[in-house]
Amino acid sequence: MRPLTEAETRTVFEKLGRYIGENIQLLVDRPDGTYCFRLHRDRVYYLSEKLLKVAASIPRESLTAPGTCFGKFTKTQKFRLSVTALDFLAPYAKFKVWVKPGSEQSFLYGNHVLKSGLGRITENTAQYQGVVVYSMADVPLGFGVAAKSTQACRKVDPMAIVVFHQADVGEYVRNEDTLM
Repeated sequence: MRPLTEAETRTVFEKLGRYIGENIQLLVDRPDGTYCFRLHRDRVYYLSEKLLKVAASIPRESLTAPGTCFGKFTKTQKFRLSVTALDFLAPYAKFKVWVKPGSEQSFLYGNHVLKSGLGRITENTAQYQGVVVYSMADVPLGFGVAAKSTQACRKVDPMAIVVFHQADVGEYVRNEDTLM
């Protein structure tokens, strides 16, 4: 387990910035202590300074998950955000999308959100902006990328894709063996 390099930190923060903007600072400096990001086996973990000190005494081979996995680096050094980061991204999300109850199951199976399943969308959402997807009961379901801006969503036909799927809580069941 090691700290992220400058290039890795930039890559991770750019990806997080798509979803929570300047609120990245709120992830690091929390009221319950200072938190940090660490790299272990090509995965980025989010953990407290206290937990970091305890995890330092454990050998690398024995350490499976020192904190919450936020995502992993691919072989081409691109960062892929994991669904396990959803609980930390959702409270700070700048742009949100709410899906109708009939489309929740479709999204949780890994499909994109169509205009017909769109309940609400945050005003001034730009095209290709990172969004957190909620149910109409304000339960975070996952995250994705807006395929259309807010203004374009009003004029588009009902079968057009408005949010590209990236991750959802259904992955806990579908990919339970590879999440850690």
